[in-house]
Amino acid sequence: MQSWALTDPGCVRTQNQDSYEMKQLGRDTLLCVVCDGMGGAKAGNVASSLAAEVFVQEVERNFHHDMDMDTADQMLERAVKLANFTVFDQSRQFEDFRGMGTTLVAALIRGRQVTTANVGDSRVYRVDQGGIRQITTDHSLVQLMIQTGELRPEQARDFPGKNYITRAIGTEPTVRCDIRHVDLGRGDHLVLCSDGLSNLVDDQEVLFEVIHGVSKKSCCQRLVDIAKNRGAPDNVTVILVQV
Repeated sequence: MQSWALTDPGCVRTQNQDSYEMKQLGRDTLLCVVCDGMGGAKAGNVASSLAAEVFVQEVERNFHHDMDMDTADQMLERAVKLANFTVFDQSRQFEDFRGMGTTLVAALIRGRQVTTANVGDSRVYRVDQGGIRQITTDHSLVQLMIQTGELRPEQARDFPGKNYITRAIGTEPTVRCDIRHVDLGRGDHLVLCSDGLSNLVDDQEVLFEVIHGVSKKSCCQRLVDIAKNRGAPDNVTVILVQV
């Protein structure tokens, strides 16, 4: 298993409110998480870094290699809830942090078995020779409108309310996360990213860079560069894993 990651403030913002973590939990186990913070000048950065740190520490504390899938799911859900409580508690204690929150998307990769957890609109994709598929489902106004037939998928990118998310870490006392499972083949890839990438780089471009790009080592940089060449008004974060 190999992994690469990159985060960039983009072309407009001076501060990067995205955070990511990658933690090796054993020879064939990797935990990845991407958080996209929101709030004031300080708050978004605090929310994303705090959520990522608490989530990873909680998983690391409870993970053991012989746990079954149900136990792993429960562990990830507890880690999400702890991250949520921690961010929410900090937002109540400090005036500068009022209203802060963050997305969170994570992938626990055990060999070729992957379990994802997500809150918000940061994403996980599976990429292989056969194509690209989004594993997670966005918690966003745009996604709700697509599901109800009010909006077509091709209209989503230019929709004025595309950045409005319906779930976030730290904005409410409790939060629900989605858990998904996927089995990978040898040589398959996972891509985790914030919406700073997915809003500007379409799925087929991600597929091309991952499968046909010059090298895996520079793939994250190439994807970030595409976003920045299109103005990158938001922070951009991407993790690439090859199993």
